[in-house]
Amino acid sequence: MRAKTFKGGIHPKEYKELSNQCPVTPAFPASKTVTIPVTMGGAPNQPVVAVGDEVAKGQIIANGDGFMNCPVHSSVSGKVKKIQTCLVTGNGMAPCIIIEADDSARESLLPVLDPFESSKEDCLKRIREAGIVGMGGASFPAHVKLNPPADKIIDYVLINAAECEPYLTCDERTMLEQPSKIVDGLAIVLHIVNGGKGGSGNAKGMIVLEDNKAYLMPELEKAITDSGKSDSISICLVQTKYPQGAEKFIVSAATGREIPSAKLPADAGCVISNVGTVCAISDAFRFGMPLIERSLTISGGAVEKPVNIRVPVGTIVSDLMPDVFQLKENAAVKIISGGPMMGFAMASADFPIAKGTSGVTFLTEKETFLEEESQCISCGSCVAKCAMRLSPALIVRELKAGNLEKAKSFGLMDCIECGCCAFVCPAKVNLIQRIRLGKGIVRQKMAEEKAKAAAKVAAEKAANEGGK
Repeated sequence: MRAKTFKGGIHPKEYKELSNQCPVTPAFPASKTVTIPVTMGGAPNQPVVAVGDEVAKGQIIANGDGFMNCPVHSSVSGKVKKIQTCLVTGNGMAPCIIIEADDSARESLLPVLDPFESSKEDCLKRIREAGIVGMGGASFPAHVKLNPPADKIIDYVLINAAECEPYLTCDERTMLEQPSKIVDGLAIVLHIVNGGKGGSGNAKGMIVLEDNKAYLMPELEKAITDSGKSDSISICLVQTKYPQGAEKFIVSAATGREIPSAKLPADAGCVISNVGTVCAISDAFRFGMPLIERSLTISGGAVEKPVNIRVPVGTIVSDLMPDVFQLKENAAVKIISGGPMMGFAMASADFPIAKGTSGVTFLTEKETFLEEESQCISCGSCVAKCAMRLSPALIVRELKAGNLEKAKSFGLMDCIECGCCAFVCPAKVNLIQRIRLGKGIVRQKMAEEKAKAAAKVAAEKAANEGGK
């Protein structure tokens, strides 16, 4: 099978060998306490429990009424000790529900539901009730993603199995250990996208795999054959290159289609789901299990023995040391939630593992780029490697000058923050940090303008009602 690819990208050292031979093993926080963010994807939720409440494993503890809300469940049975703001991925502070586990086996699971005997609406309702979001990092609500507008014809459902971030191997291990669950989850997603029971859609499924994991193909092909879905599910091999896992490049490599600027995969006839997400979807139907656990990789040169583990959502990373993993003495100089390319550098390991946490990477000084930023030398390396075909140096130049509109015209909001430009920059310019800051300013301005427009409409409405 010829591996497909896309234009641009880079080939950073993979470091997969540190953990890809480590099976996914269950782990539990030493303190028997979880710190669960109230919102982990979608619109902001509100707690529906109070301090002192006894909760069961799988019970909803935070929710909202909006279409974009995605409920959050307790990952343990126990007692709500506190509801307070805590450090979360991205170094922000967010409301969290702190639960101390007890030794009971209390569970509040959903009833088992046969997806293939269910309507599209019932399937989407189940996915929302289970609190399933994208587990590749973006944490977009799955019940929204799997329900594209009626005018979007979906031809392909792609499983993003690229796992192109260095160090991370939890998806690779899941494909090796649970190929049947992945195929089942994909078949369920196809059923939903094609309209549910009695639907008339003709979308096909593809598991998109980088060729450094081609050894997994026989296991996946067997699972597809055993499921009886060979006519609708196939495997697409793509070249190992970063950032192959980004939506635009998965679509480009696997289908030859291009997602238009500022558009979604559905505009190119595609729906994309992560390996972990389809496994969670399978569990939600087959076992009634909400998304309360996740697999992740703990790796990096500062880790004594990297591991792949499955933990309750809300587990504090530092609460897994030293029982689950240990750090080399005085070796860790950088802690990243996620992988080193698109992850977030954290001030400490005292943050919770959320639904979208695919790994935590502890890097040594040798593995990091701690050099001081110098002046851009206009070499064009960032332009040559940008898979989005942008000019990162020009975007940052305009941001430094305060020319926000000019930066937007150069593609500021199209940047996917993959880090290729910063990786190859000989001047070590903080390109991604500056671009993230610029995008944040744009979004803040947009929110302010929206609020002003809403206030104006409300004022006009009040004036009209007062004049009656």
